[in-house]
Amino acid sequence: MTIDQTTRDLLRLTLAEGIGPVLLDRLLAAFSSPGAVLEASADQLGRVKGIGPTRSRAIASAVLDSARLVDRELEAIERAGVHLVAMGSQGYPAALSQIHDPPPLLYVMGRLDPDREDRFPVAIVGSRDCTHYGLEQAGRFASELSRAGLTVVSGGARGIDTAAHRGALGAGGRTVAVLGCGLGHLYPPENEGLFQRIVGEDRGAVVGELPMLTPPRSENFPARNRIISGLSLGVLVVEAGHRSGSLITARLAGEDHGREVMAIPGRIDSPSSRGSNDLIRSDGAALITEPADVLDILKGAGRRVHEEGEVSLWKGADPALAALNEGGIDVAEASAEPGLSVNQRALLAAIGGVGDAASIEQIASRTELAIHELRAELTGLELRRSVRRSAGKFVRMR
Repeated sequence: MTIDQTTRDLLRLTLAEGIGPVLLDRLLAAFSSPGAVLEASADQLGRVKGIGPTRSRAIASAVLDSARLVDRELEAIERAGVHLVAMGSQGYPAALSQIHDPPPLLYVMGRLDPDREDRFPVAIVGSRDCTHYGLEQAGRFASELSRAGLTVVSGGARGIDTAAHRGALGAGGRTVAVLGCGLGHLYPPENEGLFQRIVGEDRGAVVGELPMLTPPRSENFPARNRIISGLSLGVLVVEAGHRSGSLITARLAGEDHGREVMAIPGRIDSPSSRGSNDLIRSDGAALITEPADVLDILKGAGRRVHEEGEVSLWKGADPALAALNEGGIDVAEASAEPGLSVNQRALLAAIGGVGDAASIEQIASRTELAIHELRAELTGLELRRSVRRSAGKFVRMR
């Protein structure tokens, strides 16, 4: 398999034991290129902030050892019909590159088209151990959203993930399965036919970040979840128990990636719905009952992505602050409370001083944020007791 030298160098770094996305990002920031990292001495590596002499020697040794692994990895990639997409290269999703620990390399089986056919991705996730209701809703939402032109992203696992992928395919749509293992170990094995259908019918891609022969391990799945969230405009949790891994995806989406978080309510007496119901009750997830609800919520997110390009794709903060500043409101003075997001500071400034009140419509007009964005941010402010609801308005408490 022939690849350019930069991708080859990046592959060698990712194969080095102990070098994960966060450390690699730090190394690439300190040196000019993957090749420069490979050529750096242990002494030079040790000067990078947070590494030090002991760790630098381990890194240098791991990088030296990884040289012999590259050709074997490339042979496995070629045998499986996989190709590599390096961060920063054409075909690497811009949205994914913006999370704080993006995978430096994506292993892709099939066709990922983030600039055209997969411009509007939505993650549909949930528990492996799910009910018939959960399977039915996952398939229904995936099918309807696919017909509307969205690409369905999920984790390829048993249960809700499988129903989501099948629903998209059944509607003639596209879907992306993100695996927590090497693509030489398609997992779960009973879904190998599903993955081959995605690829063989040119209906999307199966992707991952791990070396080809990495077996499925439980510790790999939380990292896989960040890719599901990072690829998507928003995450819809269909049905999840209180320990479901899909809750990790949802919280990454909302807290770390600035994505939309949505959940379908389930029976209040069903353990299978405890996690998804809690997302709505306690974490500010948008309550979803129809596919049209998802489209309404993602409309604003999609517009931001494709109008603004790679700058501030997800946060929607700049328009809010610009609108406030045009109105002569001093955002810094009105939002001295520490630990707030840019949007939350803007919302507090839009309400006014402590004791002032404003309706959600008034806040929306002052910030130019969509109503669904406001609801999520205001819920966060309520949980912090920065605002409270009174007589249909939000009152600033501090």
